[in-house]
Order: sequence, then structure tokens, then C-alpha cells
Amino acid sequence: MQAQPLANRPMAQTDWLRINWRKANRIVRNLRRRTFRATTEANYAKVRSLQKLMLRCHSNILLSVRRVTQLNAGKNTPGVDKIVVKTAATRGALVDALTRYQPWQAQPVRRVYIPKANGKQRPLGIATIRDRCLQTIVKNALEPEWEAQFEGTSYGFRPGRSCHDAIVRIFSNARAGSRRPWVIDADIQAAFDSIDHDFLFNRLGAFPARELIWQWLKAGYVVYGRQHDSDIGVPQGGPLSPLLSNIALHGMEAALGISDTGQGSSKRARGVVRYADDFVVFCKTQEDAHCCLKRLSQWLQQRGLSLSKEKTRIVHLSEGFDFLGFNCRQYKTSSTPTGWTLLITPSRKSLQRLRERLRQEWLKVKGQPIGIVISNLNPVIGGWANYFRMSCASKVFSKLDFWMIHREIR
Repeated sequence: MQAQPLANRPMAQTDWLRINWRKANRIVRNLRRRTFRATTEANYAKVRSLQKLMLRCHSNILLSVRRVTQLNAGKNTPGVDKIVVKTAATRGALVDALTRYQPWQAQPVRRVYIPKANGKQRPLGIATIRDRCLQTIVKNALEPEWEAQFEGTSYGFRPGRSCHDAIVRIFSNARAGSRRPWVIDADIQAAFDSIDHDFLFNRLGAFPARELIWQWLKAGYVVYGRQHDSDIGVPQGGPLSPLLSNIALHGMEAALGISDTGQGSSKRARGVVRYADDFVVFCKTQEDAHCCLKRLSQWLQQRGLSLSKEKTRIVHLSEGFDFLGFNCRQYKTSSTPTGWTLLITPSRKSLQRLRERLRQEWLKVKGQPIGIVISNLNPVIGGWANYFRMSCASKVFSKLDFWMIHREIR
């Protein structure tokens, strides 16, 4: 590690319990806004200057350490160095270390596997605490520039956007009377694990910390005590990985020939909604859908990616498709002028997974007092109901109520 000059930096050890968090949040928020505004004005010299300032900003370091060691769910999960930070004194010492030194060698991530809904396993890369803090610092500097450029149809892993926003966009494209009834329901195969490093590095342009990002991409991973090289992909589980995946997938609208004509989305020949590596494309005809599929395959190939043959299909809105746990489908009806109505409901897979989860929770609390039973079940039921509250789910909720009552009396 290389020592840095201490000008304009605190000399004394950071007292974690006396930090003015409101001031720190205000400083970082203002820097992000200024970077966003400079990007929209195409003043890239100012953008680079603000990014350098953000990378050195003491408030940014404070907030990054707080997020990694206190707020994130993986705060107690160590990396390859087996170090976790749990006390105020160690958090202050970590802030001082990040302020005074610049590590030039990223450490490999610790790879673990978690089960997926389809029975397969998803690899997660757990970086060290210091690398996670540095990635959060870099993310705060890089994200505003790209937020000013990202397409409005991209919703995954972006501040101020959620799954519900994507479903609202789906409704505007698939509602009754839509001129684009054919849908490409697509999924990118192993998107995080297959992104081409050279393509991603070139996309970062003149970002001040891109050499450090390159080190994280090439740091490798450790599994079962053995270290392996990482020639492609970004490790899932890092604070910076979702932003890097969005940067790699930026430009899908341009690849499909979709541009804002000022006449509204209903006037366009095609429409797209993307959430991370899952996306749907709305087309006027089935032939146009096949044409879009070929164009997307070529566009993804430049990024080292490909479409999943198992999960990618072309369907009509009358058949319906699943997206983010919802099922979107048009049904015939006599109560609308078009003769069709769009219903967005919880998908069968979502309902099946919830029942299986509740069944497991019931078995865990078998024979326990009623207070423990309620405290275990309520978070699961409440979380699922809140997620699907905006859909046409009254019948589904009624069936689940009956199923829960049946489980209680058994």
C-alpha cells in the first residue's frame, strides 16, 4: 500500500460515535447531484473533476463504511481474510485506513453457492470488508454519471426504481388495445458470470478509478481453499457488480431501433422493459419478434453474453408471460370496447414457492406457543402481500386465506 498526503484530511483517529451523519449525507448527495447535472450538460471535464473529488471525499468514506459494516445484510460475512468489523472503534480505524492509504492490489473473492428456485446453484463472490468499502466509494463516484445516460426502460439495481415501476411499464405496453401483442420473454444466460472484461473496461472511458475496477475484475476467486482466475464476468454479491452489469447492458433500446419520438410509447413500433438480466420486448408482428431476437443475439454477443434457450420464447399476450413473479395476460371480455382486458396477477410459481415456504415455517414451529408461530409467519405473509398488493390478487389472497385456515386446524 502506498501512503497518501494528509493535506485536508483528519489527523486524529475517527470517533465513530461523534460523526455528523446528516452533514455527511448532504455532502455526498450534493456531489452526486452535481455529477449528474454535469453529465446531462456534457461537461465531462467537470464530471471527471467531481468524480476525483468524490473518491477522496471523507464523507463518502464514512457513508461507505457505515453501509458495508452496519446497514447491509452481509455485514457479518467475512471475505478471504476472515475479518469482520463490528465495533465503533474498528469502524473508525477502517475509515482512517481507507483515508490515508490506497491499496493497489485487490484481494480475490470468497465464492459460495446458494440454491436457486430451479434447483441449480448460484455462485456468489464475497469480497473482503475493505474491498467492499472501496467498491461502495467507487460506486458513489461512478453511478451518477451513468444514471444520467441509462435508458428509462431499465429498472433493475437503480436508485429510486423498483420491480413495481417495471410492472407499471409492462401494463402501459401490454394493456388492452395494444398495437404490440407479440412478446419476447427473454433471459440472459449467466449474465453476471459471462460479461466480457475488455468490453466493460472500454465502456468506463476515462473514469479515474477504472484501473482499480480492472483489478477487482481480474482478482479471481477462492473456493474450497483453492484460488482460480477470473477471465470473464463480474462476481455476484459485490456492491459494484449490479452497476457494472447495467453499464454492460446499456444500449438495448438503440439496438432495437427504439427512440423517443415525443409521441408517447404507444406510438412506437417496439417496446422493451428490462430488469437486470430479465427483459421483455413488445412487437407488432411475430415476424418482427423473430427479427428482434436475432438482432439481440448479435448485440449480446459483443458483450460476451447469450440468450438462455430454456427461458427465452415468443408468445402472444393472450397466452401470457411471467415477469418478476407476476403473470401478465390478456383475457377476453365483453365489458371493454376492445373485447380484451389485461390482468396482472401473481404467477403460479410465486404462489407455489410461498406455499412451500409457509409449509416449512409451519413445520419449524410445530408445538410452539402461538406467539412464536405468529412472529415467524407474519413477516413471510406480510412481505409477500406487500409485493403483490398492486396486482389483481384478491382471488389469490382468498385462496391463501383458506389454505392457511386449513393448515391451522390440521
